[in-house]
Amino acid sequence: MKKGSKFLLLVSSLILVGSFFLPLWTIALKAPQYPEGLSMNIWLNKITGDLKIINDLNHYIGMKEIEPDSIPELKVMPFIIIFLMILGLINFFTGNKKLVYIWVGLFILLGIVGLYDFYLWEYDYGHNLNPNAAIKIPGMSYQPPLIGTKQLLNFHVASYPSFGFVIIVISIILAIIYLILNRNVSKVKE
Repeated sequence: MKKGSKFLLLVSSLILVGSFFLPLWTIALKAPQYPEGLSMNIWLNKITGDLKIINDLNHYIGMKEIEPDSIPELKVMPFIIIFLMILGLINFFTGNKKLVYIWVGLFILLGIVGLYDFYLWEYDYGHNLNPNAAIKIPGMSYQPPLIGTKQLLNFHVASYPSFGFVIIVISIILAIIYLILNRNVSKVKE
C-alpha cells in the first residue's frame, strides 16, 4: 500500500463534512410572472428557498404541500453521511482494502437508492394530484425532472445536483482512486 495514497481515504472521509453546509440538490422554476425565478434547495436535513410560494402555486394544480418535517429522508440522511464518514476514517486507520471496497460499494448503492427515492418522491408529488384542484388539465402531470429541464405549463423547471452532492461524488472518486492506486501496487509486488 502506498502511504501517500492512504491520505486519499482521510480526505475522502473528511470532505463529507461539507455536505452538511451546502445543498445537495436544486430545483429552479422560471415563468413570466416570476422572471427572477423561484428555487428550492434540498439539503441533507432541510429544504430551503421559495418553498412557501412554490407550495402556494402547487396548491392550484392539486399537488400536496411540501412539508420538510414530514419527509423521513431528511431525518435519516445526516446519520447516513456520519456513518459513511466514520467508516471512511476506520478505513484510513486500518488500511483494510476489503473494507474500502465495501465502503465504496455501500456509498454507490446508497447513492443509487437515494436518487431512486428522490425520483419516487417527485413522481408522487407530480402525479397524485387533488381531483378538486382549481386548475385541472386532463392527462397533465407535474413531476419535475430528476436531472435536467422540463416545461410544466408556463414554468420552465430545472433540477440539478448542487455543491453538497458534488462533494459526495468527489469523496467516492477519491476512494476509487485509492483502490486503483493500491490495486496496481499489489500487482507490481506479485
